[in-house]
Amino acid sequence: MFIEVLIAETRGSAPREAGTRMWVNANEVHGTIGGGNLEFMAVRIARELLSSSQHECEQRFALGDSLGQCCGGSLVLRFRRVAQRGAEPAQFHVVLYGAGHVGTELARILERLPCRLSWFDTRREMARPGVEIEEEPAWMVDQAGPGMFHLVMTHSHALDLDIVERVLRRGDFAFLGLIGSDTKAAKFRARLHARGLDPSPLVCPIGLFKAGKHPAEVAVSAVAQLLERRAQVPVGRALKSVAGA
Repeated sequence: MFIEVLIAETRGSAPREAGTRMWVNANEVHGTIGGGNLEFMAVRIARELLSSSQHECEQRFALGDSLGQCCGGSLVLRFRRVAQRGAEPAQFHVVLYGAGHVGTELARILERLPCRLSWFDTRREMARPGVEIEEEPAWMVDQAGPGMFHLVMTHSHALDLDIVERVLRRGDFAFLGLIGSDTKAAKFRARLHARGLDPSPLVCPIGLFKAGKHPAEVAVSAVAQLLERRAQVPVGRALKSVAGA
């Protein structure tokens, strides 16, 4: 048995948005509503509710000095008894092509976020939990839904180009990023243009800031860029729809 803690309402500045959930039982806490003293008090209230006969309750918190928080806003927490913990709804879907060093670091970060990850590679020696081995990963582009975030970083430039071209021809993506240098970007854009495609939606090099060459640094920069784009593009809306809005 768990107590579901839901941020039902926010006003002003708050550590997490309305709809955020965490689940509390006698020994565990899954998810987070923002940490700090607010979360400490929420866990205490949830466990008190768990040991009582009450099914649910609601409480408003001012996020000020009295709570040891400096957000300055307020929020309402709703506590509800549930049979099992749920999961925060995935807020965006990333399709990752390539299970090399950078791809592995990206997956490690993305699995901690409210994100659904589809991860592909062609090489059977790269098989491990989370990686789907597919001899023709470009075909997976056709299986992807609209409004997805595509990250291309296979071991082959020819395969990268094939995947990028396929995504561009679909046109209904939220983000298309390609790992590589400025030189690679220029060559890919020229080849895509020669194939009758507008390469301008392609993001290459990827990354919100210029990172070093360590795989983890590149991954952090790329995920930061995904999160920035997620905030700009409503989840599920296609690139063409956004451009035409």
